[in-house]
Parts: sequence; C-alpha cells; structure tokens
Amino acid sequence: MSHSPPSGLAAVSAALLAMSRHLEMRDVLKTIVASARELLDAEYAALGVPDDHGGFAQFVVDGVSDEQWKAIGPLPRQHGILAAMLHEAKPERLADVRKDPRFEGWPSAHPDMSDFLGLPIRDGDDVIGALFLANKRCPKPEGSCGFTADDEELLSILAQHAAIALTNARLYERSRELTIAEERSRLAHELHDAVSQKLFSLRLTAQAAATLVDRDPARAKGELQQVAALAAEAVDELRAAVIELRPAALDEDGLIATLRTQIQVLDRAHTARVTFRSVGIRALPASQEEALLRVSQEALHNALRHSEAAHVDVTLTRRGSDTVLRITDDGRGFEPAATRRAGRHLGLVSMRDRASGVGGRLTVESTPGKGTTIEMEVPGG
Repeated sequence: MSHSPPSGLAAVSAALLAMSRHLEMRDVLKTIVASARELLDAEYAALGVPDDHGGFAQFVVDGVSDEQWKAIGPLPRQHGILAAMLHEAKPERLADVRKDPRFEGWPSAHPDMSDFLGLPIRDGDDVIGALFLANKRCPKPEGSCGFTADDEELLSILAQHAAIALTNARLYERSRELTIAEERSRLAHELHDAVSQKLFSLRLTAQAAATLVDRDPARAKGELQQVAALAAEAVDELRAAVIELRPAALDEDGLIATLRTQIQVLDRAHTARVTFRSVGIRALPASQEEALLRVSQEALHNALRHSEAAHVDVTLTRRGSDTVLRITDDGRGFEPAATRRAGRHLGLVSMRDRASGVGGRLTVESTPGKGTTIEMEVPGG
C-alpha cells in the first residue's frame, strides 16, 4: 500500500487544533512533533527546547521507538547543526546533513539521516525551541533535498503556532506551580498546627509522668505509655504530611531536572550566582532522589540566607559506583565544632539524618572566612 501524506488546509487545520488542545508542556511538544512529521511526510521529526546550560531542557522525537531512543543515550547537547538552529536562528534545508561542515556525528544507535529541514521556533526575539525533520518520504535524485520551499513555508506556519502553544503551556504550568505552592503552604500551616498541638500534649504528659515517678510509679507508667502513643501519632502525621508535600516535579521530572529548575529560580531570586552541573548520573531510587533534593535545599537555604556567599555551586557526579552531591559556597564559613556546641546545628542534623536514612553519608567542611562545602554520598546511580 503506497503511503500518501495528508494534504491541504484540512490537515494543517487539524494539526493546529491538536496543538492548541493540550495544556501540559510534554503533550504540546509531542503533538507539534507528530503533526510536523505527518504534514511533511518525513521519517523523523524532533523538537528541542533549550536550557541555559548548553543543553536541552526537553527534546521530543517522533519516528523513533522507545527502545531506540533509550539506546541512543542522554539528551543531545547544543552543538553542530542543532546549535545552528538555536543560535543562528534561521531555517536550514540540506540535501545531506552528514556532509554539512557543522555536522559532528551521532551516537552509535542514532538512526541514519540524510535530507534535513530545521526551523527555529521564535517568541518575539527569543528562540524558544527548534523543529527538525529528516528523511522526506519521496524519490530523491542523488544529492538533492526531498524537502521543498513549500515544505519550509508550511513548517514555518507550524512553528509560529508552536510558539503560541509553547508559551500557553508554559503559562499554564507556571499557574499550576503557583497553585501547588499555595496548597503546600496551606498544608504546611495545618501540619505545623497539628504537630505543635501533639508535641504540646506530649510535653505536658511527660512532665506529669516525671512528677509521678517517685510518688505513684504505676500512674507514671500509664502516663509514659500515653507519651509513647502521642509520639507515634506525631510521627504518623509528619510522615503523611511529608508524602503530601513531596515535590511533584520530582515524581514527574526526576532529580536532575527538578534541581536544575529550582537552582535557576534561586539564581534569579538572589544576588549570589547559583550554578548547577550534573555529570553521568542516572535515575536513583525515589527515596534517595528525595533525600538528595532535600539536603540540597537545606544547604542552599543556609548558604543563601546566612553565609553572604557571592557564588554557590551545586554538582551531582559519580564516584566509583556512588552518586555524590556537593554544595560549595564562597561565604563566610563557620566552625562546625563550635556550631555543634552552641546548639545551632539542627539543619546539619536533619541533613545527616536524611543521608543516613537512605544508606548515604554527609560530610561538612567549613572554616571561618573560607566558605563551606557540604557533600552527600549515596550508593548507586
């Protein structure tokens, strides 16, 4: 059966409608890519949304199976022809992408591609993404590109609508994040009230038990059993609340994307420069990812609020078979032993507890005037 692509206004209209129907960013990207591939009758289509670190925050492909995509490996960097699309921000129509001087090769599992059409997606002066198509399904005379000027024009219409769809999706996600933040704030308030009441009862009951120990040991024993029951209830409430407050982004995006996003926000919100780098880290068990995220949040909070640092650097790297999180600042530092003696070390205690709770360990290096490095190491990754 010969393959014939959809054609005409109806097909374009259907693609644009499909794009505007979705609100979730990932769905929008997938729909744009699928629409572009189908409309232009290409074997492969991809869409990349750049991040601020020379890579792609998101990269979606159509025409490649999940198995192939996994075999290809990590997200591409912004180099070669992909970088040209984002930085030179002009359309590229090539008979053979492999012969272009900017071509820098593919990972071994990457499908072979020849004719190529690429187009930036613009929002005003900003390039917010790029659309790539490869291998037009049509007979091609040797050395010529199957994609035509008409294809390029059609793709530019799609790119303009993609810009609107992406901007809408971004606004929707931002409003959803604000709603989640409000909800979390409300939950935290309720949790604080509930746990404060439990701990207040716990204190009174413990004091009552203490006064009864000598005078009425039997009653003191009853009061202590009550203390144990109240403590268990407080722990259950805390655990339930922590599950509810678990960062939604961690479940959806994983540790690296969540950390990167949070650090970008902190970098914008504080005068200190806050940077993030990740090398060779794969997904970790959920409990470890959460512990690493919480420790980095606590350490960043301390560095940005108390250390007067000009630069805070967060890295996630491998050490043998372990994953290592490092938060380094050039702030005023402190004397760890003196901090322990003064009782101002609750943040460090909670970080150590989180690390040991997932089979890891936490080390703190700090000297007054020399900054601080907090390192958490967990097995695996």
